[in-house]
Amino acid sequence: MASSSSDQVDHSPALRSLMAQANIASYRALSQVCGVPRSAIDSLRQGQVGRLRVDVLQRLGQALGLSLEALVDRFSSLNLSQPIGGSGAEALGQIKALRQECDRLQTQLATQAVTVRQQVQQEAIAQLEPWLVQWPTAAHAAQQKPDLSAQKLLPLVRPVETLVQSWGVTPIETVGAEVSYNPQIHQPKAGALSPGQPVRVSHVGYRQGDRLLYRAKVTPIQT
Repeated sequence: MASSSSDQVDHSPALRSLMAQANIASYRALSQVCGVPRSAIDSLRQGQVGRLRVDVLQRLGQALGLSLEALVDRFSSLNLSQPIGGSGAEALGQIKALRQECDRLQTQLATQAVTVRQQVQQEAIAQLEPWLVQWPTAAHAAQQKPDLSAQKLLPLVRPVETLVQSWGVTPIETVGAEVSYNPQIHQPKAGALSPGQPVRVSHVGYRQGDRLLYRAKVTPIQT
């Protein structure tokens, strides 16, 4: 005998609570934020997570602030007052398989994160090799010979400059430049400055793409 609508699991209140915490106003908005069809959200509300692909569940979990495993646990409960017949047993099997896939993906993501970090480190070390090899010797020579010209040391810093440039890091201003104070990209070394006030750059700043990393430090020009 088919189950009535009253016997079906309804996770709508739990879903709406999570949506409110994430500032998502409607199911339609949740669909747009996640890039998933409305039918997927309806399946989630009905506890039918076994019907959804893992990537769909991941996007829903990210929007709702839940891990994949937590999302499955929260929305996969069945109406256990019903005898577990054919469809119930099939759903439980799907949930078990989904949880196993969740564990596999979490392990894979952790492994990938380690691999990516190692690759980045190896690439950085390869670019810094000339500096790593030569700088300690140059620093020792500078300590032994205080009159050693700094001009001879400057080429040794170029691998570091090349590395940060490859990461999209660019300087703000140049040391000694005389510019107008801009609080968005300049930081006074001391005291307060007015926008447009003439200043001299003592330390360069940096940005990475559109993201500000460090403001350039400036001092007022005495007139």
